[in-house]
Amino acid sequence: MIGGVLDRIPGSQLTGHPTRRLPNSASFVFSGCEADPILMHLDLAGIQAASGSACTTGNPEPSHVLTAMGVPHELGLSALRLSVGRQTNEADIDTVLEILPGVIEKVRQLNPAYQMMS
Repeated sequence: MIGGVLDRIPGSQLTGHPTRRLPNSASFVFSGCEADPILMHLDLAGIQAASGSACTTGNPEPSHVLTAMGVPHELGLSALRLSVGRQTNEADIDTVLEILPGVIEKVRQLNPAYQMMS
């Protein structure tokens, strides 16, 4: 999942170490986006995700954990956490990898500041 997101979405970054991490979750940030519209579009597509880190879910500010890791404030606002569980299968991951790039592009197109940068 991590490689698929990074390969398919320009301006995406994995937060944290690529291998020294919990095996069931990954956190990403996306330039030119905010998490709330990403989550809304994913929810409409039937994909469950969360913003920020697990310890700050629901807080509109970037996670203090991401900030301490050196993630800039603006990128921290775009943080998306994806987790897998026992019921997750390859088809579920493939669905995320098919839908997420389009969601990110759509959210970026709606962001006037991103449009001025690109």
